[in-house]
Amino acid sequence: MAADGQAVNLPNSITLARIALVPFFVALILLAPEPNSWEHWLAAFVFILAISTDGIDGAVARRTGTVTNLGKILDPIADKALIGGALLTLSYLEEIDWWITTLILAREILVTLYRVVVVKRTVIAASSSGKLKTILQGIAIGAVLVPFEVWVPAWSFVEQALLFVALASTLISGVQFFVAANKK
Repeated sequence: MAADGQAVNLPNSITLARIALVPFFVALILLAPEPNSWEHWLAAFVFILAISTDGIDGAVARRTGTVTNLGKILDPIADKALIGGALLTLSYLEEIDWWITTLILAREILVTLYRVVVVKRTVIAASSSGKLKTILQGIAIGAVLVPFEVWVPAWSFVEQALLFVALASTLISGVQFFVAANKK
């Protein structure tokens, strides 16, 4: 594990880049909400690029022995900023139901607040169910972003199914998080 004095490293830089892409993504999607515009496609690309860095930063940190407490804190914040920004924007554009966004964000806020409260005692790294939840959220949001309904009429059914799977995973991992946290 890297010393916290070496917190500015490649993995943390990748995480910070993911955070920096959030406002760019949100601006793109708001500027071009029409599903088949080049800006919408670019927004989908930016989201997919940003969410794909989630696995890269962690893998690089573990492989190079540069895992830091800062990285453990920044990584979930980056995920929540990207996922939250996408959910809020897509709900605003009426592409995702507000109740889905509300439930997902409520779980994310509760977990984040808990992490902030206990950060002086311990840094809670992401669990496997939390990582799976983020992957499923990214897939669901990516499915909503890419305008496949232009070519596949039943695509909205696929989008809804993926959103429900992501929502279920989010809620289950939230319960698992708090059960595990109470055992510590």
